[in-house]
Amino acid sequence: MTSTPAERREIETEQAYVDTVYERLDASADVARSLVAEGFARGHIGHEGGLVERDAMVFQATRRLTALNAAHDGLVFGRLNLTTGESRYIGRIGVRDAEREILLIDWRAPAAAVFYQATAQDPSGVVRRRVLRCSGAQVVGIEDDLLDADSAPDDMVVVGEGALLASLSRARDSTMHSVVATIQKEQDEAIRAPSRGATIIGGGPGTGKTVVALHRAAFLLYTDRRRFESGGVLVVGPSSVFMNYIERVLPSLGETSVTLRSLGQVVDGITSAHHDEPVAAAAKGSARMVRVLARAAAAPLAGAPTEFRYFYKDDVLRLDAARLDGLRRHLLHQSSRNRAHPRVPAVLVDALWQQVAGERALEKGREGFTDAIVDDPRFVDFVEAWWPAVDAVEIWRSLPDRLAEFAQGEFPREQMDALRASWAGGVPSIEDVPLIDELRYLIGEVPPEHDEDDDTPKQLMSFERREREDAGDRLRSTRSIDDDGFAHVLVDEAQDLSPMQWRMLGRRGRHASWTIVGDPAQSSWPWPEEAAAARAAALDGKPEHVFRLSTNYRNSAEIYDVAAQVARHAIPGADLAAAVRRTGEEPEHLVVAPGQLVGVARERAEKLLGRVDGTVAVVAPRARVAELTAELSETLRHHERLRVLDGLDTKGLEFDAVVVVDPDAIVAESEAGWRTFYVVLTRATQLLSTVGPTERWREVSRGGPRP
Repeated sequence: MTSTPAERREIETEQAYVDTVYERLDASADVARSLVAEGFARGHIGHEGGLVERDAMVFQATRRLTALNAAHDGLVFGRLNLTTGESRYIGRIGVRDAEREILLIDWRAPAAAVFYQATAQDPSGVVRRRVLRCSGAQVVGIEDDLLDADSAPDDMVVVGEGALLASLSRARDSTMHSVVATIQKEQDEAIRAPSRGATIIGGGPGTGKTVVALHRAAFLLYTDRRRFESGGVLVVGPSSVFMNYIERVLPSLGETSVTLRSLGQVVDGITSAHHDEPVAAAAKGSARMVRVLARAAAAPLAGAPTEFRYFYKDDVLRLDAARLDGLRRHLLHQSSRNRAHPRVPAVLVDALWQQVAGERALEKGREGFTDAIVDDPRFVDFVEAWWPAVDAVEIWRSLPDRLAEFAQGEFPREQMDALRASWAGGVPSIEDVPLIDELRYLIGEVPPEHDEDDDTPKQLMSFERREREDAGDRLRSTRSIDDDGFAHVLVDEAQDLSPMQWRMLGRRGRHASWTIVGDPAQSSWPWPEEAAAARAAALDGKPEHVFRLSTNYRNSAEIYDVAAQVARHAIPGADLAAAVRRTGEEPEHLVVAPGQLVGVARERAEKLLGRVDGTVAVVAPRARVAELTAELSETLRHHERLRVLDGLDTKGLEFDAVVVVDPDAIVAESEAGWRTFYVVLTRATQLLSTVGPTERWREVSRGGPRP
């Protein structure tokens, strides 16, 4: 509660206005609910037009009701007092009164832009900017910025220390929240960038890149809803942990139609949540894998027949390995493997007919020959064995057994061994998903199944029927893949994407605009030049609008000083943002015996849980995550605020406190180990502890020799 009568009166005044807005919100929700009920009441309408009308009514009303419900918490968050005497209230969505007069301006509307863009140096007609802190529909506090003191009335009340600094001290929980009330000018410029082309948002840790990008997605949907909602907006992040963390941001801004997927979920029908070991991951992500997969897509399946003999009248017809190989190349030159599937019988029949020479055979003619062979079970079995319909996962599963055949020297022995080991379990990793996607595009979709009641031999219906269906099958096959395209693609932690992952996303954004978020200093991909080339190919010459965010709002200056020292010595050219707040809490660094490492980490985690109100993370080398999870199992059961993660899974997240276990082992995990460690250090907002048997990393941070 505020401490002065003037402040209490200001809150009471704002509460009265907020109550009016909520009354209109509830009235709108009642209308939406009545439309849903009316739509379902029309279920008795039997004709097609009536059913379509009913479905459209229910869909639109339900979507509106969902948006209204999502915006309910913290609906009104801002007020502008202008030099003209006008007041504007800003909120998550727009609200009008019964006479259609504006009560609340949607934060994305042009009239609300000045709420974010006005500064004391350039007030843009704003005297006072006020942020309303609400709990549900209740105003619990206000924070003011006086931007134009000369124009302020003598009785204008100015409250608080500033909305931004107040928000920075808020405890973190398990999900990211909207920052719509405290967006800063440089962030707002990125949010409102032109919709065409690619918007590149860069900056160091804690600068708000992710939340700015998500607000940009909401802004685009507001400004051109028909285009972006009908075409779809795809948001891609590094992990399922990250996607769970950000999933509430867009609904809280009134947007529920965006597709959120981690890199392990981009391909329909495949979900993966585990990473490969670094050596295998680097090999799978490399552009060299494109050539390997192309060979796999074109090769016969293991065990496919290499010869076909057929006796017809007086002739012995034969297709040997060389002839079959030539026919295979001919078919693949014209189309992909599965799209060629319907034409295989005709091509084989043509090749066999060319060998017919006997008079008895020629008397029957080509039509008689065709009728005879397509009904022969020997030919049917051969066609099915030589050119079966195959899906991408089936070819992917064949890779470990035929890797040497397909790789042809692309990878050194260490990577070959790592690849085979990674495929031993037969479960796709996150790094396998783009490989399966590549194969999917190389071979095309599996042709649709035909009617089981059709007694025509599979793949060998009369050529006339096949020819009629052929164009339709190919069209459906093409469409089912091309429909992956979106109107907008948002990629977070883009600095980590491998060339193969860029190819996967590029297929979904051929005709899209893009928002790309990343910081090269935090990259876990070891060869940035190769990834940059793949990104350029994915964007395909689209114009780029580049924005750099310069202020670190996440970390205390004490924590970021340590992280920045590591970055300066270990990561050339790191983009170091300016941390804006100090807490007086210096990070602690403990050196313990190897046998005490896990126990001390548990003690530190439990102590930090008692010191902060928000989340605590224990971050360890991948090899020790299971051990630490077991050691902390009792604590994890009693504290939902505690997480145990490896370095890669912390990407994009933030916690009130972090315990880093064995930093030197995290650094040694991969070629990008120093960058991963830098990421880990910058996850903490208030308190940081490191626990390890050595402190090699501190030698670097203190200016020792570069690793």
